Amino acid sequence: MTATTSVTGAPDTPPTTGPPKRRGGILSKIAAPYKQSHGVQRFMLVTGTAVSLIIVLLAIFAPLIAPFSFDTYQADGARFPTQGEPSDVNPWGTTVQGFDVMSRTIYGARTALEVLILAVVFSLAIGVPLGLISGYVGGWLDRIMVLIMDALFAFPYLLLAIVAAFLLTNTIDSGIVVTAIAITVVYVPQYFRVVRASTLSAREATYIEAARAMGAKPSTIIRKYLFGNVVQSVPVIATLNAADAILTLAGLGFLGLGIQPSEAAEWGYDLQRAIADAGAGIWWTALYPGLGIVLAVTALTLVGEGLNDVLNPTLRRRRIKRPVISSSAVGPASAPTTEREAG
Repeated sequence: MTATTSVTGAPDTPPTTGPPKRRGGILSKIAAPYKQSHGVQRFMLVTGTAVSLIIVLLAIFAPLIAPFSFDTYQADGARFPTQGEPSDVNPWGTTVQGFDVMSRTIYGARTALEVLILAVVFSLAIGVPLGLISGYVGGWLDRIMVLIMDALFAFPYLLLAIVAAFLLTNTIDSGIVVTAIAITVVYVPQYFRVVRASTLSAREATYIEAARAMGAKPSTIIRKYLFGNVVQSVPVIATLNAADAILTLAGLGFLGLGIQPSEAAEWGYDLQRAIADAGAGIWWTALYPGLGIVLAVTALTLVGEGLNDVLNPTLRRRRIKRPVISSSAVGPASAPTTEREAG
């Protein structure tokens, strides 16, 4: 059998068979918002991501980066001075308890990351399924869930977290888990309301009606059809809530709830201990924990706002390229003629 040739004389290549290759993957999906953004959006995304990665690296490699442990008060048999000024041994000074400020600030990033991950995972694991079930099933179950979530949402978030942390302090030994659960109670209603609203609008869509007509079970519809279509805005909310969770964690630590000082370093607790130092001109005990809170909250907020501007279709701005038309493509420019002149 001879191969057929095209008009140009080159042999035609046989068509390729087999399933098409998947283009991209997880990395391409992660990089998509950065490619789509431009201008201020890209600046917010890149800056927030860079600062967030630095904080995450500090948290992961805290034992290697920090000069001492968070509860170390002596080195080579000599105790650190209390409220000591920055020196070669303690570059950022020491606290009123004689701890190294640099070490406690770096280990504070690890504590914040641990609480943040647990709180976001718990909130997603509870809020998203409840929102899906409530929005799809409806009826009396939806009314009861909405009533409970609205009651929780009506409380000031910090007061609700304080009450939850106070009730769980004597029940769970780990202060990190207690703080994460207290923050979870605050943010579950937000995920519930967003997912429920999306489910209410999506359950009447054509593809859901087709799935019902084919006899699909409600659990199958929720898992296979609704879930992937109603969680589009959840990553943006999770990023913004993560920034707010840092402030809630600092507020609980400032009040002495949740994480005990002997268990882990926490920025809010260090700020509370440094209140008296500020009036005495001792600035280093409060400066660095405060900077840690400000940088973490700012970085996560920039990422969340940048993602919201890129992923939200109502706020999305696409770059429009101005077309360039060469004179050779349209012929030489000539003065316009009217129909009378042409006739």
